[in-house]
Amino acid sequence: MSAGELLERSLAYALGSVAEAGRVSPGRDTPCADWNLGELLDHLDDSLDALYEGLTGGRIGLLPHADRVCGFRTRACAVLGAWAAGPPEEVLVGERPLDVRVMAAVGAVEITVHGWDVARACGREWPVPEGLAAELLPVAECVVGQEDRGVRFAGPLAVPSHARAETRLLAFLGRRL
Repeated sequence: MSAGELLERSLAYALGSVAEAGRVSPGRDTPCADWNLGELLDHLDDSLDALYEGLTGGRIGLLPHADRVCGFRTRACAVLGAWAAGPPEEVLVGERPLDVRVMAAVGAVEITVHGWDVARACGREWPVPEGLAAELLPVAECVVGQEDRGVRFAGPLAVPSHARAETRLLAFLGRRL
């Protein structure tokens, strides 16, 4: 599967997961211990903003934008449109070059897993599609290192090796089903 298809599937999943977020208090707890629902939605918006910057300008700034005018759905559509328009081959993150396909795959992990977090915070069971989880797991395993634990992600949780891909992905990123 191409990085663009992976990004598209992750955005479709996340769009479904945020469907109920407007009906829930932004102060509600999430599976991300340090963030409430409002903060998590802001983080998701920052992630989409960074993807859009990379796809349309070939550069991702290191500081988030203060612009929250675009809603999650609008920004998700903009990201997909930017990908369809033909992204650059390489994106600068600060001054470091990054292959745009890597950016899209990492963005897909971020969007999907935080989409799951949002759904959980809203009291919804919204499983990550098995095929999507199976494709995201090796990406997560490549980009989340021990130095990220306790800072960006909780420690991995033990699950049987024969567990569903969704379970293994979420557990690797410190989430309990």
